[in-house]
Amino acid sequence: MKVKIRKYEQLLFALLALMAIINYILQRLHLAAVYVTGFEQYNALHNKPLSTPKNTTKLAFEKYKSLHHSVSFNYSAHMLLPRIGVVLLFMAVYCWLNFFTIPQLRRSYRSFFIYPWVLFQILVLGYLLAIGVNVATWYAHPAWNNYGEFQLFAFFGYNETPLTDLWAGFNSALIFLTAYGAYAAIREFVIYRIENSGPKSNYRILIANQMAASFCIFLLLPALASYVLIIRDESIYRAYFVFIPSVIFIYFSNTYWLFPRFAGAPGISFQFIWRLAVSTFGYAFPFALFGGKAGGVMPNIWLINWIVQLAIVTPITWMLYLQRKDKIRELRGAEIALTKSKADLQFLRSQINPHFLFNALNTLYGAALMEGSKHTAEGIQKLGDMMRFMLHENTLDFIGMDKEIEYLKNYISLQKLRTQTSADIVIQDDIAEKDCNNRIAPMLLIPFVENAFKHGVSLTEKSWIKIKLDCNDQNINFEVRNSIHPSGNNDPERGQPGIGLQNVKERLVLLYPDRHQLVYGAQGNEFVASLTVQVD
Repeated sequence: MKVKIRKYEQLLFALLALMAIINYILQRLHLAAVYVTGFEQYNALHNKPLSTPKNTTKLAFEKYKSLHHSVSFNYSAHMLLPRIGVVLLFMAVYCWLNFFTIPQLRRSYRSFFIYPWVLFQILVLGYLLAIGVNVATWYAHPAWNNYGEFQLFAFFGYNETPLTDLWAGFNSALIFLTAYGAYAAIREFVIYRIENSGPKSNYRILIANQMAASFCIFLLLPALASYVLIIRDESIYRAYFVFIPSVIFIYFSNTYWLFPRFAGAPGISFQFIWRLAVSTFGYAFPFALFGGKAGGVMPNIWLINWIVQLAIVTPITWMLYLQRKDKIRELRGAEIALTKSKADLQFLRSQINPHFLFNALNTLYGAALMEGSKHTAEGIQKLGDMMRFMLHENTLDFIGMDKEIEYLKNYISLQKLRTQTSADIVIQDDIAEKDCNNRIAPMLLIPFVENAFKHGVSLTEKSWIKIKLDCNDQNINFEVRNSIHPSGNNDPERGQPGIGLQNVKERLVLLYPDRHQLVYGAQGNEFVASLTVQVD
């Protein structure tokens, strides 16, 4: 599964461009009205009613042509084609950035030479954008129309004498490209983090795609209303941009984070209330900037927005969540199951590998040479018990602690056969079985013991391994300490992470969220791994 933010954004820009072009054509055919804010003032001063789009434009043209030069007005040449041309120019620059420049930067971001090349492209695109609008301005003369219906031209400044300065609007173009570049960098970073977020990446990708689709629709609706002049009151647009984004953020926050987190809790907890209050308060803040004409956050609008989100939107999102909670849980469960299957497969691969089998066979071979069949039979029995555990118990979600302890003891006993001839190797295991009546995810503890025997035992230096396990009604406490020995240069696993450690961390996050504590690292001349699991 891939994040579709780029695709939704490209679709949004394409639809906005298409809507603009269709609107321009409909105006030319007198099938759509012109939003002539500049002419409203002119006609009001002369007590004239608003004219049709063609006549209104021609009126302004006739008014100003004596001050410039006498030419005949042509709607296509002076209105339609320049506006369509600028829209297509914006789309061409956008496509170049997203289909050429940004992919190049993603592939070669580690290379120093890519950055001067990207900077050169931005400078060229900025100039082409500025000169293109300059040429369109020479044909359209939007200043005669007080830039009515020429909103894209207005980004590049008020230009009454187009083509007299071939660098006119270049600064504005660079500012525009720099702002978009900053946005694109944030977008690419977010996509990278979501797609590489570990076990829950697919679930997070699903949420990100839904949010991207929602914001595309959110931006398309006011554009459509503006193009066809369904709504002309600016206060309605301001209210739309104040309240609707907050609604979108709160819906996704409540549905995919807050409600699932506290759905199983009895009653309404204080933690739920303060998280809900803070999240709605925070989401209401940035969009209050759109509330006033003069800009800035208006406290009354912010407060009203917060109350609306808390008192109206939140109950609605709760009802929607109740209707979809089974589907959401199913999606979360499928993601967890998929991750668990992947983790189990990786763990089995780490267990059943030539390194492990080679050590086991060497142990049995050495025992057979030294003491005959007694220890050989014992080792084979323990190895058989371990393999049986991996084939049967390891397929379950949870097992009794007695099974996990049995596997641990078999593994430790098998390893002791390999090290018992050396007096410099001390192995201590303090495993308290008395109160260990809990259930646990299978093979959650063994990786720490494996790492201890892998890194903590040297046949030429003093070594030790200390294993301690105790349980109570609430917790399982497990600690492994081992001596530290530098790996040899010819060690094929030199510099590799511990066996299954990343796997264990992922399983703990999935199976015991907020109910475990894992601390590991070097302490002096030994490595210590300490795990506490809170069981149900």
